[in-house]
Amino acid sequence: MNSTDTAKTPKGLFIRTYGCQMNVYDSERMRDVLRPLGYAPVDGPEHADLVVVNTCHIREKATEKVYSELGQLKKMKEASGGRMTIAVAGCVAQAEGEELIRRQPAVDLVLGPQAYHKLPEMIARASRAVGDRLETEFDTQEKFDALPKARDVDGPAAFLSVQEGCDKFCTFCVVPYTRGAELSRSVDDIIVEARSLAAQGVREISLLGQNVNAFHGAAPAIEGGPDWTLGQLCRHIAKIGGIDRIRYTTSHPRDMDDDLIAAHGDTPAMMPFLHLPVQSGSDRILKAMNRGHTAAEFHEIIAKVRTVRPGIALASDFIVGFPGETDEDFEATMELVRKTGFAIAYSFKYSQRPGTPAAEMFGQVPEDVKDARLQALQALLRDQQTAFNAEQIGQTLDILVTGRGRMPGQVHGRSPYMQAVHFDGPADLIGQVASVRISGSSLNSLTGEFITAREAAA
Repeated sequence: MNSTDTAKTPKGLFIRTYGCQMNVYDSERMRDVLRPLGYAPVDGPEHADLVVVNTCHIREKATEKVYSELGQLKKMKEASGGRMTIAVAGCVAQAEGEELIRRQPAVDLVLGPQAYHKLPEMIARASRAVGDRLETEFDTQEKFDALPKARDVDGPAAFLSVQEGCDKFCTFCVVPYTRGAELSRSVDDIIVEARSLAAQGVREISLLGQNVNAFHGAAPAIEGGPDWTLGQLCRHIAKIGGIDRIRYTTSHPRDMDDDLIAAHGDTPAMMPFLHLPVQSGSDRILKAMNRGHTAAEFHEIIAKVRTVRPGIALASDFIVGFPGETDEDFEATMELVRKTGFAIAYSFKYSQRPGTPAAEMFGQVPEDVKDARLQALQALLRDQQTAFNAEQIGQTLDILVTGRGRMPGQVHGRSPYMQAVHFDGPADLIGQVASVRISGSSLNSLTGEFITAREAAA
């Protein structure tokens, strides 16, 4: 085999992704920047020349899981004769870069979430054994500018990053320290990427940001003028041919302005689904968390949204056992849940994160109390989710079909309300929006019957 043939041999790439949708998006973009170097995805780390562990630092268990996985990768690297390169990316890399290298010397590269566009350069330096193995500089704008505007996607739904970073400084959260200050992409760059996705058959775009509704991107060059808000951006993306569905996550109550709320009512492409983390129903705890809103203000936002988009499904995040949380504070959270009603919710025990103000607060709640409160909250949330899913029985929903089901002749997709939906139908429905009459429900999914065009007309 000559040198030219060798150069064309694909190199195996395996990326393990932990955490939020932003990390999922970042992993996809890492594949984009590595493709010109000849890297192609493989099914497992044992087959990879480069393994990237894209990490999350939100909770302690997630961090420890990373170190456990690195121990396994070290053994694989030794078995490969040192051929494997191990990189750690994401928020743990940003927060604990030097500690990562100290605790696990098998790690070759460490890069923060704003530096993965530098992966090709870092790999080249590592191959020559020159330069620093650690890259954790904050430069979100440089990253946005360096990423290819067009990207390859697989499937009819895709993430699109429009904003990064956080200026809110909730006392429990490490994101402002690992992702940096809020920065929005320009509208021009977002639209170029959105059109590229539509050209590849993407029907649903999920706009991403740590505080996505804080988006204030530079207006299109052809228009000039003031920055656009997220509501304006959603309306514009809805005009792109082929894009039928728009979502956004993760939002913050402080940034739910009236224009964005109005967009839920006047832009049909915006899905009837809103993920709006509240964290607690106690004003005292919300203040200690530095959330910047009250429970009453959260309820006011929900009332406005439900006025312009009746039937919208709501999702939220909750933390139980925050320092100083009393039984009365926890009951306020339960009451907020009962009053609001959620289709989906994510709930966690408070986890001390080093370097955050809450980690040093008095009144840390015992683990057994946290456990009991979490079980009670999750039981209530499960009841609400089960009831919401059951309400869909008999309804006809537009389902974005995303793949084949596990049973022969079955396909699956996603409802406007984010539920997984399984039904019998031809494989050529994949990538299309199909009308499905819902016939059954469970906690996490729906089942239904495909309605043909003839049946729908009747």
